[in-house]
Amino acid sequence: MAQSVKGMRDLFGAELRWFQHIEDAARRVFGRHGYGEIRTPILEELEVFKRSVGESSDIVNKEMYEFTDKGGRQVVMRPENTAGVVRAAIQHKLLASSDPVLLYYIGPQFRYERMQTGRYRQFWQIGAESFGVATPESEAESLLMLHGFLTELGLKHLVFSINSVGTPESRPAFHAAFRAFFADRADRFCEDCHRRIQTNPLRVLDCKNERCQAALEGHPVITDHLDEASAKHHARLKVLLTELGIPFEENPRLVRGLDYYTRTAFEVLSSDLGAQSALLGGGRYDGLVKQLGGPEVPAFGWAIGLDRLAMVLQQVRGEAPRAAPALLIPLGERAATEALKLARTLWEAGLPIQVETRGGALKKALATANRLGTQTALILGDGELEQGIVTIKHMATGVQETWPIAEIASRLKAL
Repeated sequence: MAQSVKGMRDLFGAELRWFQHIEDAARRVFGRHGYGEIRTPILEELEVFKRSVGESSDIVNKEMYEFTDKGGRQVVMRPENTAGVVRAAIQHKLLASSDPVLLYYIGPQFRYERMQTGRYRQFWQIGAESFGVATPESEAESLLMLHGFLTELGLKHLVFSINSVGTPESRPAFHAAFRAFFADRADRFCEDCHRRIQTNPLRVLDCKNERCQAALEGHPVITDHLDEASAKHHARLKVLLTELGIPFEENPRLVRGLDYYTRTAFEVLSSDLGAQSALLGGGRYDGLVKQLGGPEVPAFGWAIGLDRLAMVLQQVRGEAPRAAPALLIPLGERAATEALKLARTLWEAGLPIQVETRGGALKKALATANRLGTQTALILGDGELEQGIVTIKHMATGVQETWPIAEIASRLKAL
């Protein structure tokens, strides 16, 4: 029997309904903030990610689905979407004016990584990117939008974990202090960290190895090595988050896993399932647009994994909110014809109606209605046709009544 490729999966039923509910909420909340949707290709040139994510990153080194296509081009199935959005913004000259450009995306990403609960090799992300504004106020607005999105979905126990990773110009002082610290206890760090300390010392802080995390005790803190402008930026963001009532904590080890971050880096932690764990992350990436061949434009953004968010919401809230369509049950051949005519009228009026097309006994059709969670069953037989009515059964109570066929649309809308 054919199976899906390892790490790829089919979405349907209760889980897919959560995906759809989350996507609907994203479009609604982001639209209120003035963000517009962008859709980029799944395939991008390999160079886009080598130049943006960084050749020292685990994504580029270990996790990308990359290959040479029939035209001899080196391409990759996108492992994240910020770089693709930046590439699109440059290519289509979306950043040509001085006005802010606010974009969001929803779509699949691909990484060949170790399988874990809630982590797949094809996974979905929702992300938001703000271009053209370098202020802490723009970051606070984006984080306020994110907080509103998550609370609208029903998550309550949220904390923003924040740090500043400074700028490329201010980082050498920290790198020197950190390399000296590392050298004193080098034998306690893993092989990957020995590679990272040479290419990008910040990545050592992001290592998931418990032994390495223990070895980091007492490490130099990057916020002690910020330039004056970055320190003021970080302080102002903390003031704004406090004034807006967004709970946050500082985490000097938070650096995120990508090379392009500057100044603010953050994660959102949730304890809705008990133990606190990270739901998503992001930060500022002021140099990325220029790095990919565009103008010097500041930017800030974040992305959340839809798979993990849907899993959390399913455990916290159970079934995704939904309204099952009314079920129209014709009894007999003549009624089946008239039922399809009636259903077309109701569909054109924007009403959700499912038609029972199998024929057979009423009892069997009502059992189907119960399994579907249908609230209202419409029964149409020869007797109803002669009187110009439909028998309505309210499934929750078992109460039956009759409605004139001409009034069905208005009455269903009222329900």
